[in-house]
Formats: sequence, structure tokens, C-alpha cells
Amino acid sequence: MSVWALGLNHTTAPLDLRGRFAFALDQIAPTLQSLRNSFPSGRHPQVEAAIISTCNRTEIYCASEHIALDHTVGWLAQSGGVAPTLLRSHAYTLHDDEAARHVFRVASGLDSMVLGEAQILGQMKDAVRAAENVGALGTTLNQLFQRSFAVAKEVRTATEIGAHSISMAAAAVRLAGQLFEDLRKTRVLFVGAGEMIDLAATHFAAKEPKSIAIANRTLERGEKLATRFGGEAMRLADLPARLAEFDIVISCTASTLPIIGLGAVERALKARKHRPMFMVDLAVPRDIEPEVKALEDIYLYTVDDLAHVVQQGQANRQAAVAQAEVIIDAGVQSFMHWLGQRSTVPLIQQLNVQADEWRAAEMARARKLLAKGESVDAVLEAMSRGLTQKMMHGAMAELHSGDAASREQTAQTISRLFLRKER
Repeated sequence: MSVWALGLNHTTAPLDLRGRFAFALDQIAPTLQSLRNSFPSGRHPQVEAAIISTCNRTEIYCASEHIALDHTVGWLAQSGGVAPTLLRSHAYTLHDDEAARHVFRVASGLDSMVLGEAQILGQMKDAVRAAENVGALGTTLNQLFQRSFAVAKEVRTATEIGAHSISMAAAAVRLAGQLFEDLRKTRVLFVGAGEMIDLAATHFAAKEPKSIAIANRTLERGEKLATRFGGEAMRLADLPARLAEFDIVISCTASTLPIIGLGAVERALKARKHRPMFMVDLAVPRDIEPEVKALEDIYLYTVDDLAHVVQQGQANRQAAVAQAEVIIDAGVQSFMHWLGQRSTVPLIQQLNVQADEWRAAEMARARKLLAKGESVDAVLEAMSRGLTQKMMHGAMAELHSGDAASREQTAQTISRLFLRKER
């Protein structure tokens, strides 16, 4: 059995290209089914698969008897509407120990834009549950991911990898503080009500802004989040008319198209008499049209723009990274040992079946002899002799066949298997 991974992330692909391959959580199940159905059933029956898709990465993990990286690249390129050559130029392909090492590093926060961040672990667990629910996760990938979670837990427990991490939300607050002298005088709008917006709202609320509003497609969910921060909730449809009210706009939805357009921002700036607006687009694909960034008095940042801020202070964590890599190395070796053992499972099963057949045959023969009145000692002697002959027959036949070189090799193997001294 082999495992392989195909992915693109914030270090290999620009934001707009990553946006073509972003899958919302509710899209994972049908996407996995499409992927698995695309493999030729003859050579790749029942391919295991899982997809991790976040604002910083999209990764496909597969397991099967034969590696099919080219096919996986072709399928993903087609799903994103790009040429396979373009995808390959921005993607990475890994297999076996390399794939295991990568997924362990991702789970541990070593491959994130924010070194040591813990959010990716929850996103990976969501991806694994989605794969399980659709029946795409078999024994091999389940072992790979469960071991990655265990390694991540050990890394966070045994090292200080996350002690100095700066989240995307904290970076946004820091940048906003550079534009506005006093964040307590600002009005903040959050677009969306997911985990990232929840985190961002928590950080901004700590600065006690003048007001907080949550705009969400589902008003009830927006109201629930707004209540926590003493803010108001509004419908997404009302956003263009009210955009001018806000100094800071943080957006992160699962929309496949931008929801804040150039025209709406231009009208808001006019109504604000060109007072500056600070905007952060944390969504992949984008929530805010990229042309907005060219407007005067608009300070627009994307997830990639925040990279420099969140990477500051990385030197403080290098010792923790070295410790984490040692833990990951051990985890990779353990997984590869398990994977190697998996290849012998069919042979072990066949040996057990064969041994049971021999045992059953000798037991039946022994019962017949006992029924005829043979002594117990004689029956036990015959049964043990019969089992011994069956066990030794194959080895003895091999010793008497083939050329001298093959007989010598067979003799060494048989000596190792049958002439071991008990310790």
C-alpha cells in the first residue's frame, strides 16, 4: 500500500490560484466522490482519499496499491479549470514517507503561515470526519491522520512551538492600529460568522471599538455572534447601503464570488468624504474585489499580505521547531514501519488459513483413531508427527530443488526460520 499527496499552499501559489481550488466543507463529500470515481477501477480499486481545504492550502491525500500522482494532478487541474502544467508549477507532490512527514508538519503547525497556530488541527479533523462520512477513509489514511493528530499533540505538549505565535486576527489588529491612532474611536464591521471572523472579532473587541457589527447571510447566526460582543447584526444584503458607516471591515465568508465590489466601496468613500477605510479580506476565494486596493484612502490586506506581520519573531521559535522535527521524525518512522507491515498482512492471513486446515485435518484423523480404540498416546504421537510433516514438507521440497546457489539461499532462510534458539 502506498500513500501520496498533492497540494498547493501560501508559499507555492498566489491567492487567486488558490481560490480556484478552495472547497467549502459542504463541498468536500461530493468532491471526494468525484475524485474517487475518476480512478480506473481495474488498477485503482477503492482508492482512499481525503481533502484539506483552508484559506492557506488545498491538499489531497490518497492511498492505494499503486501511486497515481499524474492522474490526481489531472483531476485537480480540471476541477479548477487550469492546465495541468500550470498546476504543477505551483503544486507539490509527495509520496510515502515524504507525504507522512508533510501531514505531520501541517498538523503540528510547522507548515502554516502562522508558525505554531492551532487552527489547522481543527480544520484537519473536520476534513477527516467529512472523508469518513462519505466512506472515503480506509485503514491506511485513517492511521496516517490519527498518527498526525497524536504527533501534533506531543509537539504542542513537549515544545513551545505555539508560545509566540501571532494569529492572522492579531496581525489585522496590529495593522489597523498603525492606521488609526485610537481603535476605540473606530466602527468595525465583520462580514461572515465563521471561525475566522469569531477569532478576529475577539481580538478587535479587546480594543473596545466604538461599535461592532456582524453582517451575515443568515441573520440568526449573525445575531448570535453579535450578542457575544455587544454588537448589532445586519443582513448581508444591507451591506452596500451601510458600508460607509464603518472604518474597519474584516471579511471572511465561503462565497465563491466577491461580495464587496469596487462600485460599493467607491460610493462608501464618497459618502465618508474620503476618510480612510481599513479592509482585510481573509477569504479564499476573495470576498473583496482586488481592484479595491487601488483606491485612494483604502487600505486593503489579503491573507498573503499579512504574511510579513505574522512571520515576525519567528527566530524566537527556531529551538521549538528543531524539537518538533525530532518528534515528527519518530512519528514518520513509526508510520512507515506500520505501512511496511501492512504488505505482509495477506501472507500472514494465508499462513493462518493453511495452518488451520492442517490442524483441522489432523484433529479429524485423531478423532477417527480414538473412535477405533487406539490409545491416546499413539493418537497424540500420530497427530504430532502428521502436523510436523505438513509443516516441514514445503521447506524440504525447496531444499531438494533448484541449482546450488538457490539451494544455499533456501538453506540460510530455513535455518533462520526453523533453527532459532530460544532465548
